[in-house]
Parts: sequence; structure tokens; C-alpha cells
Amino acid sequence: MKISDHPTFNTEWDKKEIQKKTKKMLKEIGELQHKMYAQGKYSIIVVLQGTDASGKDGVTKGLLKYCNPVGIEVHSFKKPTDLEYSHDFLWRIHNVCPANGVMQVFIRSHYEDILVPSVEKYIPADIIEKRYEAINTFEKMLEDHGTKVLKFFLNVSKETQKERLMERIEMEEKHWKHKDGDWDTREKFDQYLKVYQKILTRCNDVPWHIAPADKNWQKLYAVAVVVLETLKELDLQWPVLVTERFNKKEAKGNKQ
Repeated sequence: MKISDHPTFNTEWDKKEIQKKTKKMLKEIGELQHKMYAQGKYSIIVVLQGTDASGKDGVTKGLLKYCNPVGIEVHSFKKPTDLEYSHDFLWRIHNVCPANGVMQVFIRSHYEDILVPSVEKYIPADIIEKRYEAINTFEKMLEDHGTKVLKFFLNVSKETQKERLMERIEMEEKHWKHKDGDWDTREKFDQYLKVYQKILTRCNDVPWHIAPADKNWQKLYAVAVVVLETLKELDLQWPVLVTERFNKKEAKGNKQ
């Protein structure tokens, strides 16, 4: 799985047509997510990884547009707290994994605990090396217990990233997103991408999906396709009526 330097889909795609298809898929995702919550048998984790300004927040907002807030959870992983540092690196991840019926979005994830220390070199390489297999085992365990793990690398080019970081300086409504440190991280863009390439190769037992992120409408479409396919593959059923008070004939009579 190779990360492209120019992340776009077919340039001949019609934007309006793709947006129309995406809207239809998002509505269907909302319907199936509601059924998954009612059934309470399966759960889904949508992992969103990518460099700064790759559009993780935007994908989250778009993907969940037609979902029922009941049964949806979103967790954004920041720098580990002192409490989190005092546990193994997967503790804070497992602590917020979804219960049955819930669709959970991870904005960044356990992969930050390989990515950042690999580039910034504040954790010994031999410890980081062990984390690859630990993550493979962890994700397999989640899937074995009914949680589908959908992993997306939002692949934004270095040029587009610069444009988006500049928008955070120039546009008042985006000032809140600006962090001086993002520009420091940008100077190591190629180093981070190299580690991402290693992650995508070595932690692919539960497969990664690369979503071209230079164009937001293409990115959302790419994510929606996978999420919808996954929901359709689950054996989703509305729960059967459980009651000692009514039988079907009485319930029908009461409706009349």
C-alpha cells in the first residue's frame, strides 16, 4: 500500500454527481447506524489518521450528518495525560472503545503512540518496535468481540496542507484551529509520512484505507463507501418484541 504524493481520485469525476451519491450513502449510513444501535450486537470504530490539516474533523462532521446522536461517540486523542502515561499505551484507547451498538469515531488514535515518538525520538526504538505487534493483537481482539475497526489514512499533499494552515491564520472563523506548533511539525512532513508508510505496511492485519484528502468531497465519499459497505455486511436486525403484557393480536387491537 503506497502513499501517493498527489492524493486525488479520477480527475474526470463530476463533483456534483459524487456529492449526490455521497448524500444518499450518508442517509443510508444513518438508517443502518440506528438499527445497529437498536440491536445492540455490533459496534464500529472509525479511526481517522492523517497529518495536520488533513480534514479529520470535517470528515467526522460529514459522516455523522444523518446519524442518530444516541449511539454515536467521538473521541479526539491529544497528548497523553500524566494518568495515561502511567498506564500501558493502549490503556487510554481501550478505555473509550465503544459498547455494543455504538459507532465510535477516533480522531487520531493509538497510532499516535508510534508516529510521534518515532519522529521526535523521545521513546527508545526497541519499545516502539514492540508496539506494532501489540496494536495488531489489540485490533484483532476487538474484531473477535464484534467491533469492526475501520482505519482511514487521510492523505493530504504537502502543498494543500500549507494552504489549509494558512487559512487558519487568514480566516477569522478558523483562528481557533491555529497552533504555532503545526508549522514546526510541517517541517518534518516527510519524516512523518515515512513512519505512516511503515504503519500502513506493518499494521494492516485489520486493513487500512487510504482516502485522498486534497479534495474534501472526494475524501468524504471514500470514507462513506467503506462505512456503508461495512454496515451492510453486518447481520443487522430490528430486535423482536419482548413483552408479557401484550400479544400481537392485542397490540393490533389497541392501535385501532
